[in-house]
Amino acid sequence: MNSVKAFLIKAGDFIGPFFARLGGIIGYIMASKYKGVFLSAVVVISLIVIKRITTKAIEIYIRKRAFKEENVVQFMTTWKYIWTAIISIMGIIALSGSMKVVGISAGFMGTVLGWSLQAPITGIAAWLMIILKRPFRPGDRVIISGIIGDVMDVTLTHIILNQVGGTVGGEERSGRAVLIPNAIMFGQVITNYTLDEQYILDEVPVRVTFESDWNEAERILIEAAKEICKDIIEQIGEQPFIRAELFDAGVLMRLRYKVAPPRRQEVSTEMVKIIFKKFYESTTVEFCYPRSEITYEWKGRVLPPHPGKEKSASAIGSD
Repeated sequence: MNSVKAFLIKAGDFIGPFFARLGGIIGYIMASKYKGVFLSAVVVISLIVIKRITTKAIEIYIRKRAFKEENVVQFMTTWKYIWTAIISIMGIIALSGSMKVVGISAGFMGTVLGWSLQAPITGIAAWLMIILKRPFRPGDRVIISGIIGDVMDVTLTHIILNQVGGTVGGEERSGRAVLIPNAIMFGQVITNYTLDEQYILDEVPVRVTFESDWNEAERILIEAAKEICKDIIEQIGEQPFIRAELFDAGVLMRLRYKVAPPRRQEVSTEMVKIIFKKFYESTTVEFCYPRSEITYEWKGRVLPPHPGKEKSASAIGSD
């Protein structure tokens, strides 16, 4: 304890005079005609130290989170160019020799850059948000700004989607690339089909008549789903099921099952093929479709005359 105390006393005896001398030297320089050069050197050296520390830390973290190495290189290049510009401008401004001018200039420059480069800066900030929070990643099917697509890439400025649907019905990849600016990410609702789960719930609606055998119809639908989605059922252990509701002309049976988003249209098509074939072969189940039936009923005891009898009566009357 005594040795530590003695060390601190000696250190205090050394540090105090050192800073006193350093303050005197700085005061002498600031009072001379070289104060601008000195202030510029201090500002430049300080910013260079801050740049190196922050650049190293950010680069290490981003390399762990970014989807592509190319994006990391682009971001770090942009980051270094921005720092070079800031250091150069602040170094020139510091030549004035006034700390007030340096502070005012820094605030003014930040305001101008923030206003003029609002979209690019917001885009890069959104890119950072995406790689840090990861609301989606390449390969995910998402809905952004009302556009459905599979994420192909996330660059510093744009999200590239392989559009799903678009000018064609259903949810199949169209092959069209859609570039969505990152800058709109903060003001849009993003829907990710597979953020937490690999498969999503899908359905095939089938309308059957009131006269159809419910159990037979349910068996056909469930077996169709089990045949097509066998691997998924074994993997996640969730069986397909039926949900139904009544409507004017029959029963709407909804066959629901889990499926990978990119295969929604393919899987539903295969199920429809099986269901159509089984319904065609069945004698107790039939599809319900729009049609009209007209039934005539005669009230009372008076029935319409038989065409043959009416003809005979006419012949007798003529005789």
